[in-house]
Amino acid sequence: MRTKNADLKRKLKEYVERFRKAVNLERQAEMEFHLNEIKKLSGKEREKRGRALLNLTFKLTGDMLGDRYIVRVSRDKEFPENEISVGDYVLISDGNPLKFSIGGTVLEKSKHHLLIALDEYPPKWLTKRKVRVDLYANDVTFQRMLKALEKIEKGDIVFDIRYLLLKEKIREEDIMITEFFDKRLNEYQREAVIRALRCNPIYLIHGPPGTGKTVTAVEIIRQLVRMGKRVLVTADSNVAVDNVLERLTEAGVNAIRIGHPARVQEKLRLYSLELYISKFPEYEEVKRIREEITKLRELQEKYLRPIPKYRRGLSDDQILILAEYSRSMRGLKVSQVKSMAEWIKLQRRIEQLKILLKKKLEILYKRAIGEAQVICATNSSAGLDILEGEVFDVLIIDEATQATEPSCLIPLVKAKKVILIGDHKQLPPTILSESAKKILEVTLFERLMGVYGNRYSTLLRVQYRMNEKIMKFSSMMFYDDKLIADESVRNIKMSDKYSTYCPPYDDTPVVLVDVRGAEQQRKGSTSRENIKEARIATEIVANLIKLGVPPEDIAVITPYEDQRNVLRSLLRVKGLEINTVDGFQGREKEVVVLSLVRSNPQGEIGFLKDYRRLNVALTRAKRKLIIIGNVKTLSMDSVYKKLVEYVKKNGIILSDDYILSKTI
Repeated sequence: MRTKNADLKRKLKEYVERFRKAVNLERQAEMEFHLNEIKKLSGKEREKRGRALLNLTFKLTGDMLGDRYIVRVSRDKEFPENEISVGDYVLISDGNPLKFSIGGTVLEKSKHHLLIALDEYPPKWLTKRKVRVDLYANDVTFQRMLKALEKIEKGDIVFDIRYLLLKEKIREEDIMITEFFDKRLNEYQREAVIRALRCNPIYLIHGPPGTGKTVTAVEIIRQLVRMGKRVLVTADSNVAVDNVLERLTEAGVNAIRIGHPARVQEKLRLYSLELYISKFPEYEEVKRIREEITKLRELQEKYLRPIPKYRRGLSDDQILILAEYSRSMRGLKVSQVKSMAEWIKLQRRIEQLKILLKKKLEILYKRAIGEAQVICATNSSAGLDILEGEVFDVLIIDEATQATEPSCLIPLVKAKKVILIGDHKQLPPTILSESAKKILEVTLFERLMGVYGNRYSTLLRVQYRMNEKIMKFSSMMFYDDKLIADESVRNIKMSDKYSTYCPPYDDTPVVLVDVRGAEQQRKGSTSRENIKEARIATEIVANLIKLGVPPEDIAVITPYEDQRNVLRSLLRVKGLEINTVDGFQGREKEVVVLSLVRSNPQGEIGFLKDYRRLNVALTRAKRKLIIIGNVKTLSMDSVYKKLVEYVKKNGIILSDDYILSKTI
């Protein structure tokens, strides 16, 4: 026993130190990435890269979201293509974010404006100048990861850490399910539900593309609620959390969404904690305090703010005393001293009101959290102060293979048991730090699959997304040929959905277009592009639209960012989605056009060799998958050679000349 305890202490120390170092490396890498870009590039260059917007008009809307101030930044000219999305953390400045900036979260985005919820009240002069918005890294998540590691180090956690560090025996309880809420669950989903409820404190659900991971998660949550358990549901992304929340609310489960309302889908904001508390009568007092704070801030604008230039080393108390006796000092006018004194008095009242507001909100938040059967949050938001000290019977982490292990630890320290749902055969989270990559790319799900996966996991085998021929290659290569196409999708084809779709090969779900155009690399870029492939993709999309396929049903994806940018410049079609493979993970469309880009005599395929990226790319289409690539280059790699052979046997290979001369 003594030896085992010593082994546990040693492993615990190594575990915390290893991940603490990795988190700090990644934190530094992300901050440096954005700061270096802001330093090195002009605003115009950063705007070209899609990470800044310039020459915007700044306006306070007068509205608030929780305790945050909503502002509108806009311009008459349409925004260029950019990476700024709803939920992103941005910096607003008057042109130099390194000198002065104010942070906020994007609430709404259109072609001409952004609504941003600010962390603090903005200075009035921003309304008189053109402003710049920069995409930026949010340090909060990293701090929460480090805090979770600190809790583990101190033993200040609910979860039995031995199960993460050693191979402990999973306990199986004799839990009976009298009936399933969702009668449509298949046998593998039912098995996953039963075993996830019985096994303690860890269970893993392996859900390949289209196998109903969210449906399974919702059934587990409903069963847990029936058993009177407190449930915390998390995922790394807001989209994944909202997907589960939407299904839960449809099922009538009393769930509350924790986190910044700006990051919650508009139709689900009713379930956000900020809006949930507004139904309490005591919320009227909160509104009154907020209104008073706003009025006092507006009043402050009439007075001189005591910045160093005017303060001249004087403390607040000294300024107040001088004003009381109508005296001046250090070259200041009496009027200036009195004006600053009024500003200070107002500020002190504001600070008092903010403390009162915080106390009132904390009471309401705790009450709401206590009422809810289920709490939904991102992994990061699970580290908010309002959840400090909360204990949950079960934690469910959806899309667990999209999250780093330290990210999963943020909610894990609050729960007695964890159910992880994910697919380690798809792409792991993106890691910027090369030094941290080896540690952080192996997710908690993947690591525990190696420890407990043989006995304490369920593979969801029935998929409901795609035609069997689209599914089959991935099934053989990545899932031991165990996937089954449900009857509802097994033979779905284009002509079932689009009556006007009648070209040759309309019933062929998988097509490979052999393109012999060379790849290119831009100066200073590590990415790749292939102009000929982009032109072929453009031709294919144009033909699909002519044949009655709505642009909204088509996605054009590629592994490379530079190729994505080329495609976006050529394909300016409203409703058409063009993205990287990584950016399209978790999504689906009726038709997917995939440009693989690599084309060279050496057979070099770069990061296409991460076959998880291939798995993601091949499993997004429901009815038709059109792959564009150089057959000769691809065939020099063993896995891509198998893909080419599979399409020869189960689909059709066309030449680029054919595409340029006919309709696909």
